[in-house]
Amino acid sequence: MTELAPPVLDMRKVCVTFAKPSGEPFPVLADIDVTVKEGEILGLLGRSGSGKSTLLRVAGGLIRPSSGTVLYRGAALSGPAEGIAVVFQTFALYPWLTVLENVELGLDALDLPESEARQRAMSAIDVIGLDGFQSAYPRELSGGMRQRVGFARALVSNPILLLMDEPFSALDVLTAETLRTDFLDVWTSHRMPTKAVLTVTHNIEEAVLMCDRILILGTNPGHIAAEIKVSLPQPRNRLDAAFHAIVDQIYSILTSRMAETISAQSRMQRGLIQQLPEVSADRLGGFAEGLASPPFGGQAELASIARSLLLEVNQLFPIAAALHMLEFSELHDSTIKLTAAGRIFAQSETDDRKRLFREHLLCFVPLAAHIRQVLDEREDHRAPRARFEFELEDHLPEREANATLRTAIGWGRYAELYGYDDRTQMFNLDHTLG
Repeated sequence: MTELAPPVLDMRKVCVTFAKPSGEPFPVLADIDVTVKEGEILGLLGRSGSGKSTLLRVAGGLIRPSSGTVLYRGAALSGPAEGIAVVFQTFALYPWLTVLENVELGLDALDLPESEARQRAMSAIDVIGLDGFQSAYPRELSGGMRQRVGFARALVSNPILLLMDEPFSALDVLTAETLRTDFLDVWTSHRMPTKAVLTVTHNIEEAVLMCDRILILGTNPGHIAAEIKVSLPQPRNRLDAAFHAIVDQIYSILTSRMAETISAQSRMQRGLIQQLPEVSADRLGGFAEGLASPPFGGQAELASIARSLLLEVNQLFPIAAALHMLEFSELHDSTIKLTAAGRIFAQSETDDRKRLFREHLLCFVPLAAHIRQVLDEREDHRAPRARFEFELEDHLPEREANATLRTAIGWGRYAELYGYDDRTQMFNLDHTLG
């Protein structure tokens, strides 16, 4: 890494605010300082809702910050700039175009002579490992090869700064590992002119494998919670003790932040505006069973159980947050431990598990208790979904409000605390435990 080189990208005091349906401002990012240095891969890591992808779009000039400055190679960035390319999570290929033609699209804005465009496209195809497939159509390619086309289309413009938004997350584990390794081979061998990479990921091990520095984002609003330097030489070995130490450090930071957020939300508006994780009750039960079983015996390092159950971070943390919220588990540093009630929940048969879930739902999820109270008080025991949506949207943006209500519906149905008719969008007390 060239420490003395000027930063490729410099973001200072960047804030992004969106509007709620009511028109009130909703801060998404607050006072973000990010410097991307020449010669490094910088990772953005955080839970869903921390603003990672929004920050990446600000870096690419696709979103203007509400306040703050963004400098690209020393000049103010006011929109998409030459020398910045993006690899998105989805393949976004034109199915009627060949691999070569899809890659050449990355040169449209440069107005190059046809012969030069063709030569650069073929070179990018070769670098990214697609040589021989230039005449193939997307339908003929596997998911991994289609994402390679996305990489080639980004690299064909010879970008100075490459932005990547979870580029491996749509792939299966083995394909993602292969493509990640191939990309690192190209990067470390300097076979592309790119000077710096800014990548968004939800995969902790991927971040430690790839990045020179990792910025961990906190939520409500998104902010830089911690910076981790990864000084391990490439290629990195997942089995090294030093590698595991960094992974455990990141889990510990994310876990403590998650527990703090849950506690803070439970104190606001009596917990009614608490965001509920998007995870089903059945998934919670399955995880609790796995945690209660050997070799864990009710307690495990998050990294260890994630590997054992083949869970990505964006799958693991909603489960851990929900169990903690329902007081079926406790979170300490990077460890999750079942409470006494959590052990009973894990070991109970279906009916007993539902009854216990119902008790904890009423005690520890104020929104669910609120919905039930409203239904009890109404003569016909009916209430429209919109009635609760409006309450949530006073404090949460529409997407988060809808996600929270979906979770409340699923948990309430599972516990037979209340019913919900999706056709009429009405809550009810039909077929409940009373």
